[in-house]
Amino acid sequence: MNDKLPPLSGIFGVPSHKDSALGKALAILFEPSPTLISRLEPQLALLQQSPSSYSELIDTALATITGWDTSAQSDFIAGHPRIGESKNLSNLSAKEQSGTGISPTPPEVLARLAHLNACYEAKYPGLRYITFVNGRPRHAIAEELEDLLGFNHSLLADEPALIGIESMDITGDLWRGELRRAIEDIGLIAKSRLVALGVE
Repeated sequence: MNDKLPPLSGIFGVPSHKDSALGKALAILFEPSPTLISRLEPQLALLQQSPSSYSELIDTALATITGWDTSAQSDFIAGHPRIGESKNLSNLSAKEQSGTGISPTPPEVLARLAHLNACYEAKYPGLRYITFVNGRPRHAIAEELEDLLGFNHSLLADEPALIGIESMDITGDLWRGELRRAIEDIGLIAKSRLVALGVE
């Protein structure tokens, strides 16, 4: 995908369609996903007043997303890659996850992250762990995820056992709080992409 954002002035006031300039801009900022194309792009295309900047567009998009039901919000989150994934990443995700000037991630850290992602998704059914990496190495993200899950810091790829993870109630405050946090971090990621692309 070309990471060049189109001029903001030309992406509103046109009929919604899957290959619209608005849809392409949203895919660059938020990662491409079916929910982004089928739900977010059509809603934003109907705005009465166009945002004056890409930063304002991100804020408007996030406000729109938080108005959706939790199922649609979690579908939107699933458009982002898991931390530590290396396949099928957008150019921007690959750069964000690799970190600037950081040596390659050791395989044991990648294996640990894969296990932690699985544990997180078992504990928070329907969610995917999202965090604003902000140039941090993957081992720091693994420790952050361990802290969130209440695990000891480790490089073991299979502890604790996935089968022992208790799932959160998706109607409960803790699950909903994690959903909100993930969406907020997606907003931070999108705004950091504007900086990387030299766009206001």
